[in-house]
Amino acid sequence: MNNILLVGAPNSGKSAVFNQLTGLSHKVANYPGITVDVGTGALKSDPSVTVWDFPGTYSLNAVSGEEQVAIDTLRTALRGDDHALVAMIWDATRLEKGATYCLQVARECAQAGKPFVVFLNMMDIIETDALDIDVAGLSKALGVLVFPVSARTGAGLSEAEEVLRGPSTEPPPWADTPDALLIGTANQIADRFAPKGDLLVRRQAQLDHWLLGTFTGGIAFVLIMTLFFQAIFTWAAPLMDGVESVVIAIGSWVALNLPDSIVADFVSDAIFGGLGAFLVFAPLVFILTMIVGALEDSGYLARAALICHRPLSLFGLSGKSFVPLLSGVACAIPAIYAARTMSSRQERLLTYVAIPLMPCSARLPVYALLIAILIPDETALGGLIGWQGLAMSGIYFFGIMMALVVAAVVSRMGDNSSSDHAFILELPSYRLPELRPIISKSFNRAMHFIKKAGSVIFAVTVVVWFLGYFPNGGEDLSSSWLAALGRFIEPIFSPLGLDWRYGVAILASFLAREVFVGTLGTIFGIESAEENPASLADQIAVSGLTAASGLALVAFFTIALQCVSTVALLAREAKSSRFALTLLFGYLMLAWIIAWLVYSLASLLLP
Repeated sequence: MNNILLVGAPNSGKSAVFNQLTGLSHKVANYPGITVDVGTGALKSDPSVTVWDFPGTYSLNAVSGEEQVAIDTLRTALRGDDHALVAMIWDATRLEKGATYCLQVARECAQAGKPFVVFLNMMDIIETDALDIDVAGLSKALGVLVFPVSARTGAGLSEAEEVLRGPSTEPPPWADTPDALLIGTANQIADRFAPKGDLLVRRQAQLDHWLLGTFTGGIAFVLIMTLFFQAIFTWAAPLMDGVESVVIAIGSWVALNLPDSIVADFVSDAIFGGLGAFLVFAPLVFILTMIVGALEDSGYLARAALICHRPLSLFGLSGKSFVPLLSGVACAIPAIYAARTMSSRQERLLTYVAIPLMPCSARLPVYALLIAILIPDETALGGLIGWQGLAMSGIYFFGIMMALVVAAVVSRMGDNSSSDHAFILELPSYRLPELRPIISKSFNRAMHFIKKAGSVIFAVTVVVWFLGYFPNGGEDLSSSWLAALGRFIEPIFSPLGLDWRYGVAILASFLAREVFVGTLGTIFGIESAEENPASLADQIAVSGLTAASGLALVAFFTIALQCVSTVALLAREAKSSRFALTLLFGYLMLAWIIAWLVYSLASLLLP
């Protein structure tokens, strides 16, 4: 075999099997439809074999554009590749979920003359819950090889690989089976070979009784989301302090060992002032990704989507918008891709409208910086609740509410004729999150964040440092070229109580939102080179930024400043540059208006 095509229903563990076979870190989540692209990788035991991970679908009858792409790609691969084997990943705990799809793909393989096997996944749960399943009988009923495996532990996969790399198996015996008989047979097989025992069912039902209850479900959701936002700031604080201490220590050592020159000024102000100020916030991205990964792996995300369906429907959205919106808390790019799985184009466009307002991780450095300036580092309830963490929760909820309100307004302005359709969502089994892959994924995400943003920030800080250093060698920032540019755009931001320095940082942040911190770090590094405060927050705190201006800046960043990558992807996914540009300039205007209102009100109420 030159190619192994992995197919299966959503949440069957298909991407986890792919990771075990290839050693790659393809996206794995305990939520239906989370895989939106076809992944490829070389088989670990035989690099000449390519493994393909197809998006999950429930049948060969597509209900969304993404499913249709997956089905068409699969059929093309079956017709065009003479050396392909299809492996169906089937959830052993939910045979009824993938039975029809299994036989449909088996029939396609039979008609194309391609071998077909079944990976009966999640056998670790079958064993843990003392359930019983007749694997040999299932294999005989299907007429194909069935391998009991566990993608979580890797059990059974090495034995399956030996067979897959050996002589080709025969095509399955379903080539001439009509649809009606195929569906009836699939249901009979699922009923006959379903796991015997009710421990798993009772445990799932007990958890759902609490987490989906009318009263307890709402309380659990609020508590989980509140802890989620609290943890982003509170858990990351020690890591951030550690990174900051290292950056300051290295910067001080380098400054002492470099002679006074333009090179020393560049290293101190651009490298440690700009890039150093940004690196301090990388732990926030790590913690955010780790918590979202734990929620995905546990199976709670699908429950949260179900809980959110009714309130989201009030804003023109559905529960299926929950996962793209929550993904937007990490980054708008994967959130936009995740919205592909939505079957309604209207809901998909409304989700696109809401995603840029979600408080993504690129904004975290900005929020964390402003919170450190405006909010005292104190705790309540014996240290359980931190005021800075509570402020972070407030900013996140503000962004989420703005996203919902804007989606509601846009939905009322549009055509609602296609919005009334059934909401069908599979509730996956609860699972204990596996710590190692979550930490690995979080670390990779943080490193990707640093590499992707770091190159942009370095380029911007070099330009900002150059403009701020010349023509007077950094002796007077107010007479530099940078100040001249800042004062040109200052009238736009002065009604918000912000001077030219913040205007320059805002303008630069269109390239990447986290550039704001690096730009300010470079500006204040040049401006206060003699004083050399311990951190950027200290420098800004003594620069005269008022609480009203700080709150206005938070409001502005919450609503505006979609990065250039987000705008480009929106144009491509929505197939409309006009749609993306309308969002960009519309949110800029809305952000300025709300920031001005916040500044005006805060100026009256705050000292």
